[in-house]
Amino acid sequence: MLDIKKMRQDPDFYKKKLGTRGVKPEEIDEVLDLDKKRRDLLQKTEALKAQRNEASEKIGEAKKKGENADEAIAQTRKLGADIKELDKKVDANDEKLHDLLAGIPNIPHDDVPVSLTEEGATELRKVGTIRKFDFEPKHHWDIGTNLGILDFDRAHKVSGARFVYYLGLGAQLERAVYNFMLDEHMKDGYTEVLPPYIVNAASMYGTGQYPKFRDSVYRVNGEDMTLIPTAEVPLTNYLRGEVIPTEELPVYVTALSPCFRSEAGAAGRDTRGLIRMHQFNKVEMVKYTKAEDSWDELEKMTANGENILKKLNIPYHVITLTTGDMSFTAAMTHDIELWMPAQNKYREVSSCSNCTDFQARRMHTQYRDENGNLQYVHTLNGSGLAVGRTVAAILENYQNEDGSVTIPDVLVPYMHGVTKITKENAVPFRNK
Repeated sequence: MLDIKKMRQDPDFYKKKLGTRGVKPEEIDEVLDLDKKRRDLLQKTEALKAQRNEASEKIGEAKKKGENADEAIAQTRKLGADIKELDKKVDANDEKLHDLLAGIPNIPHDDVPVSLTEEGATELRKVGTIRKFDFEPKHHWDIGTNLGILDFDRAHKVSGARFVYYLGLGAQLERAVYNFMLDEHMKDGYTEVLPPYIVNAASMYGTGQYPKFRDSVYRVNGEDMTLIPTAEVPLTNYLRGEVIPTEELPVYVTALSPCFRSEAGAAGRDTRGLIRMHQFNKVEMVKYTKAEDSWDELEKMTANGENILKKLNIPYHVITLTTGDMSFTAAMTHDIELWMPAQNKYREVSSCSNCTDFQARRMHTQYRDENGNLQYVHTLNGSGLAVGRTVAAILENYQNEDGSVTIPDVLVPYMHGVTKITKENAVPFRNK
């Protein structure tokens, strides 16, 4: 959430910066009008309370002197009723103001490319050599289905579209990938966490999923609970409402979790394969930092995600998303996109974002600076990485002409020495 005091001081700045994110000037005006109305109402309330205090004193003095205090008593009652009505107006105004502020995105950093669409993203770097195949590379869903390690048809029977069964060495490969990711992040100073997979509405609000994306998640019927769309939610909310000891900053945490997304509005997009699922595994990175450190920490987090692909030897590039394409809570987002040979293009596998103090204001997460003053922390989050998409890239980049898939060297120990997935070893119960 944005700082209403700063918005009040420089409305033109907020209109200009938020205009690059599709926010209309009238929306800022409406927020500021409600803010002014709130202050006016509070001023009237305080004036009435002062009058009530005066009337109460008159009642006390009259009683001491044995004089009639009926007029002062009537005035006190009238003032009390007026104050109560004003309090109702303040509450209604506050609720509307809060709802409007909760729907306004974060201020973009000056270095974020300006565009209301995804077009115009800046490529920061391109890493790795794209493999030249001497045969037509297959899509990962065909590779996995032919090997028997991915079963979309039976998942559709059991659950519906956008679900999958991993089998045999496919399941083992998924597990190898996320264990490798967690181990690498722990080397980079992250503390591993096993978080809850169901959170309350306050947590969803804290990280900015609510109220804007309420229709994109799975909610528990009859309860104020939600299946997590990403481990960012329980990880970032872990310190919600707390003052973090300064000496503990920065805090780095990482977690593997399933993610559940209804993919509302994604009809017809990536209907095949592992790219856009209702349920998928992801390793998440989250940081809590001081304000002055957060931009350096964004670059470090992005490098942590890149490290995984470098060691897997999968080509990728890093782009800075546009003002209109980055997440609601982000001030800047670097996307890491890995190379998918069959699609002949890069696909996103991680978004690393600096949310500055936007989430911390919603969560009331603070620390004390060197002068002892309370400050909001800056929060950062990024995938490290989306596991299913990484598996898809391994299948495509490491495929062989005979349909087998070579295991990246760094994963062989996690695969218990298996160096290649073939039809003969892929799913043991089918090869008896």
